Amino acid sequence: MSRSSAVSRIRSGLNFLLVPSMAATLAACASTPPPPPPPGTPGATGGAVLSDWRALVSAADRDRYQRRDAAWTLALQQAKRQPGSGDLTSLGELIEPGAARPSVAPPAGNYRCRTVKLGSQGGEQGLGYVVYGWFACRIEQTSDGLKFTKLTGSQRPGGLFYPENDRQMVFLGSMALASEPVIRAYGQRPERDMVGAVERIGERRWRLVIPWPMNESNLDLIELVPASGRG
Repeated sequence: MSRSSAVSRIRSGLNFLLVPSMAATLAACASTPPPPPPPGTPGATGGAVLSDWRALVSAADRDRYQRRDAAWTLALQQAKRQPGSGDLTSLGELIEPGAARPSVAPPAGNYRCRTVKLGSQGGEQGLGYVVYGWFACRIEQTSDGLKFTKLTGSQRPGGLFYPENDRQMVFLGSMALASEPVIRAYGQRPERDMVGAVERIGERRWRLVIPWPMNESNLDLIELVPASGRG
């Protein structure tokens, strides 16, 4: 047998042994699911993993969300120099732009909530701020993730909280008005759509920051505290 024929037979034998081994390895990899994300990882909600909010948000709402720092700046400037309604000085960290704390996700349950409107879309002619009274809200764990609903009042936002990072979730929702019974899903009525950032600002205190709302103010804040903590 020539040297070239011997080398060829050796290579053929090696290929015969390697191919089944590689196939078995690939099959094992395909059948073994990846490990679950550790607790606290964005997307690890304990229920259904929500779609990335960026794939759902409209171009207009994405722009509002990305410019929320500018909304904070303008709204606070107007609130400090223009007359308003309510006690702005009592709000503390609720109106501090950098107040967000880690471990943002709020627990499911019943909440008290109030809306604070900062700034005026009417410029110097409008109220610089309005502090509203308390209403009833709820956060519930659904198959789609955490769902927020304002239950009472003439303006009732509702929608889903999407994981973003340890200090923020993203809110995509819609607004129900007056006696309307159902809050529609985000995207069904663009003129009612809302986008915002969910932040924890205290031991049992959260806020929903809504930049550039459709009407009245330049920044809306919805404060949330568990109803069980009422004094």
